[in-house]
Amino acid sequence: HASRTPRNALTKKKQKTLSCALLAAGTVAASLYGTSAHAQSTDALLNKLVDKGILTVNEAKDLREETDKDFTKAYSVKSGLPEWVSSMKFNGDFRGRYEGFYIADPKAATGVDRNRFRYRLRFGFTANMMDNLEVGFALTSSDPTSTGGGDPVSGNTTFQNNGEKKFVYIDKAYAKWSPLNSPDASAAFTFGKMENPFVYPSTILFDRDYTPEGFAAELTYQLTSDQKLRLIGAGWVLDENGGTGQDPYLLAGQLRLDSKWTPKISSTLGVGWFSVLSGKSALNTAAVPNQGRGNTRNAAGNLVYSYNPIYADAGATYMLDSFPGYTGAFPITLSADYLYNPAVKQLNQGYSIGMILGKSGKKGLWDVTYRWTELQKDAWYEEFVESDFGAYYKAAPAGGTAGYQSGTNVRGHWIKASYSPYDSLTLSVATFLTGLVSESPVGSRSGATRLQVDAVWKF
Repeated sequence: HASRTPRNALTKKKQKTLSCALLAAGTVAASLYGTSAHAQSTDALLNKLVDKGILTVNEAKDLREETDKDFTKAYSVKSGLPEWVSSMKFNGDFRGRYEGFYIADPKAATGVDRNRFRYRLRFGFTANMMDNLEVGFALTSSDPTSTGGGDPVSGNTTFQNNGEKKFVYIDKAYAKWSPLNSPDASAAFTFGKMENPFVYPSTILFDRDYTPEGFAAELTYQLTSDQKLRLIGAGWVLDENGGTGQDPYLLAGQLRLDSKWTPKISSTLGVGWFSVLSGKSALNTAAVPNQGRGNTRNAAGNLVYSYNPIYADAGATYMLDSFPGYTGAFPITLSADYLYNPAVKQLNQGYSIGMILGKSGKKGLWDVTYRWTELQKDAWYEEFVESDFGAYYKAAPAGGTAGYQSGTNVRGHWIKASYSPYDSLTLSVATFLTGLVSESPVGSRSGATRLQVDAVWKF
């Protein structure tokens, strides 16, 4: 019978010895660098044994599976996590801000120049599990709104009220499944309160702090090694009206093409459709946080029009080999986007164009951003868009209040400069020079300047 046994077959004793050695090497690597180092260390050792002819490919595969199983158990005991949790990542950031508002109208009774200090704190974790599963959770600071929760489009908290204790809210709570993950294609499905999956170079579509609630899917197909096609879809709940059953939703889809043409040139192109369903009365100013202004409303605070715009964006990046005062390759990015709401016959468009020089975020790096934006009053739902981009209402619009207000119906310039003295710290100065597209009242001075000085610590 010995002649039927492969010459290089492992004895149980030899296999156990190799498994223990691989497990020990992986454990040391993981203790120093994390779980990904374990996989790299084990693979390197097995590949070397195969190259030297000590193991066959099948034997290496069997050992890898056995070692991974033993390591998972050992890591689970050491970390206190269940066996099916492969990694746990904690992260967050703190931002301190000085902010000044300066109104152009010298007779502005409801929009006097003012100064304030604010902070934003975010902290959360992501748990990656076997079978391509993920769960995420994050907390954020924010000021309370009229409905009792935090601001949907801002995590800022203002220093005020004699040092009163501040609020903390759930910013993200979601589950994600990625059943397809190959070099050519991938698919991911997310349910819960999530990071916004859509891509947008400006904030005429969504504020960066907006974390929607509902369902999202993303399908990716690698057309070539340098071109990727993505389809993003979502269905989000905007409110739950138990008394009427007329719940407002957002349905949306976006198709994107990301391309790398040369080592120095890349581009991105996208087109999408977004539709707010059952929104006219269901999104009354009393039903959801009334943070934005600009949309046409009646005296009761109901929306007069529907919002189902088409959105398109494009961007291109060129990498210079070097630039004075900058370390490494220097990116120059040009981008533009356009929004058109066919449900309204006038004041139904939004657009922006901008440039970014450099990229901050690493020690010694910096960037400068300029962007021009015009977002007409009924191009899009006022409660989704940038919370820092506003202008002065001398008279209160229907369903709103007078004074400096953000939302739609705003146009102007956005200039920002950032520098990172350390990997963990970025300093920024931003200025918004704005005015209303349609003044309130007509002919009034709506111009405003908003200044922000930020320090952001990442951890």
